[in-house]
Amino acid sequence: MGRVVRISVAPVKSLGLVHPDEVTLDAGGVVGDRRFWMRDADGRLFNGKRSGDLHRIRPEWDEDTRRLALTFPGGERVDDVVELGEPLESDMYAWHRVRSRKVVGPWQDAISSYVGRPVELLWADEGAADRIPRGGTVSVVSRASLARLQEEVGVDEPVDGRRFRMLFEIDGVDAHEEDAWLGHRVQIGGAVIELNGDVGRCIVTSRHPDTGVVDLPTLVTLAAYRREGVSESLPFGVYGAVTEPGRVRVGDIAQRL
Repeated sequence: MGRVVRISVAPVKSLGLVHPDEVTLDAGGVVGDRRFWMRDADGRLFNGKRSGDLHRIRPEWDEDTRRLALTFPGGERVDDVVELGEPLESDMYAWHRVRSRKVVGPWQDAISSYVGRPVELLWADEGAADRIPRGGTVSVVSRASLARLQEEVGVDEPVDGRRFRMLFEIDGVDAHEEDAWLGHRVQIGGAVIELNGDVGRCIVTSRHPDTGVVDLPTLVTLAAYRREGVSESLPFGVYGAVTEPGRVRVGDIAQRL
């Protein structure tokens, strides 16, 4: 039987994570998770693959009051209530079009100045900017899997689970035991999810979660011992959809039903 040891939410896709003690899962996952995303002047997704410095921006977001605060590494803080501009549709990926709105306020200029290029901040109309079509509102990885990766890489320090930006980090199960949960219903706290696939990894996982600097050969290591998964290559962690909404707290049970 596993237990939840960390919850990670990203109000703005690719910016720093926040770690609440509890969240409520509904049909769309955690309300406000990846509510915002960014694109460049050419309309292309702008994320941690393209700029590791984004990880250093710390967001605070209140879904009820619509107040968004961003704190930058130099101490600058931009804080205001979000107003929405005109609607638009934009391709986040070649296979994924997101209905969004332009965000009116000071954050866009602040992010653009920080990364040194024009960036547009967008609001995802459907509640989240990054949902996998097969049902990817919830993601899970185990501490034992992180320990196995540490062993494979051959480093002394534990691998920080924040690299993988998963909603739930669990402990108390074997390495990659979450893979065996695919295709099954899993209880996490007061919610039940159906796990649909594994998460194929990209260069973002090689970046330190605080500095954004590439400092760990994650992809090379996964290619050596976990090249092919059930649904994606270089898998690490699993994703699924909520079948029974409910509250999840740090310390809650996570187990296959």
